[in-house]
Amino acid sequence: MVVAIDGPAGVGKSSIAKLIAQTCNFYYLNSGSFYRAYTYLQLQAHLDPMDFPSVLRTAQSHELTVFDGRICIDGLEVEDKLHTAQVDSVVAQVSTYVPLRKYVNVQLRRIAENMDVIVEGRDITTVVFPDADLKCYFDAEPEVRAQRRFKQHPENQDYETVLRQIKERDAIDRNKAVGALQVARDALYVDTSYLTMEQVCEKVLSAIFALKGEVNR
Repeated sequence: MVVAIDGPAGVGKSSIAKLIAQTCNFYYLNSGSFYRAYTYLQLQAHLDPMDFPSVLRTAQSHELTVFDGRICIDGLEVEDKLHTAQVDSVVAQVSTYVPLRKYVNVQLRRIAENMDVIVEGRDITTVVFPDADLKCYFDAEPEVRAQRRFKQHPENQDYETVLRQIKERDAIDRNKAVGALQVARDALYVDTSYLTMEQVCEKVLSAIFALKGEVNR
């Protein structure tokens, strides 16, 4: 089974997807981590992250794997290094580069073969896995999302800056030439603004169990 979740930044996709993966014993994939990893590698090599062909060459020269939901580069786990302000400031632009998106999508499909997976990102339900067994779209008000992000990393910047970056990221994600953020026609839409993680999980798990029940009839 493939469970695909899309939505803008800060709606709780990662936290909820990880909980569902643990509950259902699914393999967890976060497409955004791939773009973050390539951005991180480019920055570590002191190369321009806005030189998108160079980022693709960097991506192709390293092996990304996922262990227990965490990204590894050439066998070394780097997940905690991918969520810095430096990476945050450019990863949205990096992820607009179509050849890089195609490269990442091929890897996601390869990893997901013959497994039960839950995958989250921006275009998972519409581009990467358009035939996913269950499609979900999480949403939330920008101010709520900014407050969540600010609470996660209060040492980095002020709330107004985080809100501005959230809105800028939304604009970039929704206007990509390929892989733009949009609600799939057959997606389960969940506004997470004023729901707990447990409440959102319950909605998704109910849909998963219903699908499994149909398969087992």
